[in-house]
Amino acid sequence: MQNLLSQIKKCTLCEPHLDLGANPVVTGHKNAKIGIIGQAPGTKVHKSGIPWHDASGKQLRKWLNVYDDDFYDVEKFAIVPMGFCYPGKGKSGDKPPRKECAPKWHQQLFDKMPNLELIILIGMYAQNYYLKDKAKRTLTETVDNYPEYLPKYFTLPHPSPRNRFWLTKNPWFEQNVIPELQKTIASILNF
Repeated sequence: MQNLLSQIKKCTLCEPHLDLGANPVVTGHKNAKIGIIGQAPGTKVHKSGIPWHDASGKQLRKWLNVYDDDFYDVEKFAIVPMGFCYPGKGKSGDKPPRKECAPKWHQQLFDKMPNLELIILIGMYAQNYYLKDKAKRTLTETVDNYPEYLPKYFTLPHPSPRNRFWLTKNPWFEQNVIPELQKTIASILNF
C-alpha cells in the first residue's frame, strides 16, 4: 500500500490542466473499514495536503458523527477522491474532478483494502462513476434511495456550505438519512 500511495503522490498525469499544479491528496490502509469517495480537494486542502480539512470536511464529520482523530485514522477511513488534485476554479465554484485519477488509481487502491465494509459516495461524480446505470436521474433521487445501494455503498450530497439551499429544500435528508448513516458508521467502527 505504501508503495502505491507513493506512486500516486508523485503522479503528474494531468498537471498541465491544473491551475495550482499537482498535489495528490489521498489516504488508504490495508485495514481501512470505510472508504470515502468525494469530488476533488479544494484550495485549502491543496495547500495543507490534509483531506477534508475545510468547512466541507467539518460538516462531513458532523454527518458521520466522528471526531477528527477517528476520521483521520487511516485504519478506519480511506479517503479516495474522484480527482486527487485541485482541478481549478470554474464559472460557479471549482471545476469538476479530473477524469484521469479514478480509472488509473481507484481499483489498484481498493484491491489493497480488503477490509472495507462500506464506501460512501459523495456527490454525483462519485455516484455516477460507481453506480453507473443504477444511479437515479438526479443526485436528490440517488441520495433519497440510499438503501438500494447498501450494504456496499452509502450515497450522500456534497457537504459543502454551498449546498445549504439543497439541505433546506430537502429536510428529509438530515431527519432520515443522517441518523441511518450514523448508525451504520457506529456499527462498522464499534462505537
